[in-house]
Amino acid sequence: MEKGDETMNPPIVMAAFGTTSRAMDTYRHIDAHVKTLFPDREIRWAYTSRMVCAHMKNHRNAAMPHLRQVLDDLHARGHRWAVVQSLHLVCGHEFYRLVAEADHPGVRTSIGLPLLCSVEDYRLVISALAPTIEMNLDEAVVLVGHGTDHPSWSAYTALQFLLKETFGAKVYVGVVEEGWTGRDGLVRAVASAGYGKVRLVPLMLVAGVHFEEDLAGEEDSWRSAFEAAGIDVELEARGMGYLASVIDLFRSHAAAALDVIPGRGYAVGAEVN
Repeated sequence: MEKGDETMNPPIVMAAFGTTSRAMDTYRHIDAHVKTLFPDREIRWAYTSRMVCAHMKNHRNAAMPHLRQVLDDLHARGHRWAVVQSLHLVCGHEFYRLVAEADHPGVRTSIGLPLLCSVEDYRLVISALAPTIEMNLDEAVVLVGHGTDHPSWSAYTALQFLLKETFGAKVYVGVVEEGWTGRDGLVRAVASAGYGKVRLVPLMLVAGVHFEEDLAGEEDSWRSAFEAAGIDVELEARGMGYLASVIDLFRSHAAAALDVIPGRGYAVGAEVN
């Protein structure tokens, strides 16, 4: 391909937080799926957590490039535009750091929004979670996200409201980071409602360290806290990144970001950096 032709076909950079666990398999699954959805695009990956990138380089000799490194490479190859698709769930601190890092002097970037932005996004995610929530009518379902002290923490309350509107009182949303609906409060709520069994579901793209330690750990975890209250626990061991509908929602956000690049119409609406 001639250089001029290549630069007219903006690549898509999938930007994830990163993980030091076996949950990297989730990213590989997403990558394979996205490449089938965008067969005419170069798909690149970047990771926003410098701590995770440094750990993987120092301990596993694994290259996990930062966004600026990827954009530098694209600029060196003559690209003038790129889509940067956030793989965050909400527009929190990590997303806005991503937007700042995407401000590159040589490559203009169109930003694909995180998973939960519009009301329709919430509805689609709830639909994707329906088979898990409806698996057993006699059990409570507790979705556990990371949490944030950013104003976007309200996304969790919005999701809980819409989940209860759809499925009734059996669904709860909590977060690992204390501040809103933490572990102990939810254990008491589920116990008070009379449930003898709970299904713990990671409200996270990957079932990484937070899942392995905070949700499923043998001690001081969500599982151990429910079991100490006499409630049986079933664990969903995969993150949301394995749900085809969730990947497709990120695809629609990337397509919207492509649409605002001059001459590259693809979908509707997006943010341009």
